[in-house]
Amino acid sequence: GEAAYPPRLAALDDPPPLLGVRGAPEALMRPMISIVGSRNASGAGLKFAGQLARDLGDAGFVVISGLARGIDQAAHRATIQSGTVAVLAGGHDRIYPPEHEDLLAALLEHGGAISEMPLGHVPRARDFPRRNRLISGASLGVVVIEAAHRSGSLITARMAAEQGREVFAVPGSPLDPRAAGTNDLIKQGAALVTEASDVINAVQPILERPIVLDAREGDDEPLDFEVDPAVRQRIVALLGPSPISLDDVIRMSGLSPTIVRTVLLELELAGRLERHGGGLVSLI
Repeated sequence: GEAAYPPRLAALDDPPPLLGVRGAPEALMRPMISIVGSRNASGAGLKFAGQLARDLGDAGFVVISGLARGIDQAAHRATIQSGTVAVLAGGHDRIYPPEHEDLLAALLEHGGAISEMPLGHVPRARDFPRRNRLISGASLGVVVIEAAHRSGSLITARMAAEQGREVFAVPGSPLDPRAAGTNDLIKQGAALVTEASDVINAVQPILERPIVLDAREGDDEPLDFEVDPAVRQRIVALLGPSPISLDDVIRMSGLSPTIVRTVLLELELAGRLERHGGGLVSLI
């Protein structure tokens, strides 16, 4: 019924006249951010997709994606409890890929699934771009994590721009073909994303009420602050030419993630820090 029709989708020039909905209808009424990307994602890409999705879910957003393998799957799994919406390319009884039927069943308790296709419709190649326009249309913005030059995720980003939605991209190594598309998006004007606050700050003016990230334990310092030189030196002392994970730096320093990330960013901007895949960092 109309009560379960996503409001931003209804505002499109060409909204689907009929939309099949399953799950918790209230999830479709909350502000949505879409997270899409490579089906053949790297371990670091999958980890970041889950982290970003969780943080957005904690802030009150519903994460919407396409139930595909890779980045979509990671984003859905991370937000099963906070609420996530899957947009299907086929009918509600023709789940693709079939191995994600259990994932879909799990997310329906607090989230939902939508499709403009009739029951029995088996998804074909041309149905996926149609699905992508619903993913972008229902959301405030689209975050692309790992996309090759000809990735379907770039179609979603293009449609988002045409629909007046925010387009975000997560940068990657120029040596990784999976980052070629996202790096190009940034060159073309997409907003660079390294954490959930990048997304939240960009969409904040569109929202009826302010949304902020939930404070994490031991991570309640303001973003703008001066780091004590002795504290900075304690972090630098843990770094060296051999890569170390951010989690290990936080654990061994005994400092909050906010302070550690701030110092690492300062080092990176000064050309003294290199970031590697999997959340590893090293001094240059």
